Amino acid sequence: MKIGLLGTGFGRAHAAAYAARPDVENVVVFGRTPAKLQPIAEQFGFTTTTDLDEIYGDQDIGLVDVCLPTPFHADHAVRAMEAGKDVLCELPLATSMEDAHRVVEAQRATGRQAFVDLFARFSPVNEYLLKAIADGTYGPLRTWESEVRTALLWEGYDLRLDSLVMDAMHSELDLFATALGRPESVTALGAEGAWRGSAGEALLLYPGGVLARCAASALMPKTYGMSGGSRAVFADGVLETEFAGGAQGQGRTRLIEYTDAGRRPLDLPERDTYAAVIDHVLACLAGKETSRLTPESALDGLQITLDVRRRINDRA
Repeated sequence: MKIGLLGTGFGRAHAAAYAARPDVENVVVFGRTPAKLQPIAEQFGFTTTTDLDEIYGDQDIGLVDVCLPTPFHADHAVRAMEAGKDVLCELPLATSMEDAHRVVEAQRATGRQAFVDLFARFSPVNEYLLKAIADGTYGPLRTWESEVRTALLWEGYDLRLDSLVMDAMHSELDLFATALGRPESVTALGAEGAWRGSAGEALLLYPGGVLARCAASALMPKTYGMSGGSRAVFADGVLETEFAGGAQGQGRTRLIEYTDAGRRPLDLPERDTYAAVIDHVLACLAGKETSRLTPESALDGLQITLDVRRRINDRA
């Protein structure tokens, strides 16, 4: 398979995943500046270009991987499918529901496969938590909290409130949507000032009085890296997670179970979620798996994220 990879920022993580696969014959990486393309070419041996038309005009490219800034996601996802190519789109899918629906409609019209890189769905910890909620393993869910704290780890990229919600809160809000659907109400607050980062928090109320909380802060010093976790409180137990990581993503995530029987760490397999997404996408393209990452499945999580962003900006 030949792949067109758009973007030299987070695209580097995708490039590393492709380089590790023997079934990917060639990757052509698009970037705006040769200086940012050169390290990718040197590290992975991939072809690079500053001409987007080379990607879309190459009949041998079967998959376009869109890792450009979020405002460009929908346009390039649609363009890829209209050019007869399948597409993997970095999250969030779009910056508006109108654009997100354009992607869904383009997929239906072209018959191409489209995927959204909602990598948090592939974390073994999150898979366990989602299954526990669905199966009622610990009784009904009462509250669910998640929090991410990070330094500004990406050169030249500030996490003001607009980008904080879309980049740091969206994955967790998608998990809420995957498990619980859309909430009855959303409340959100945020803080930003002369500094480059920001902090925000959202409260989501679901039927039956289930309360979900999502918080993110990009006000940490560079030495802090990234960390966070979640806590799901059920009628008959608690599941608590924690993780630490850096610019390249999450490190090891721990999951602790608390019940009347005591405290028990749950030993789950380690998984590189970025590589797992690409494994899944290529398996779907080969007809071996059914997609868990369709644009349609991303709509509820995106709607919640946009609602949170609007309320935070209204109050900031």
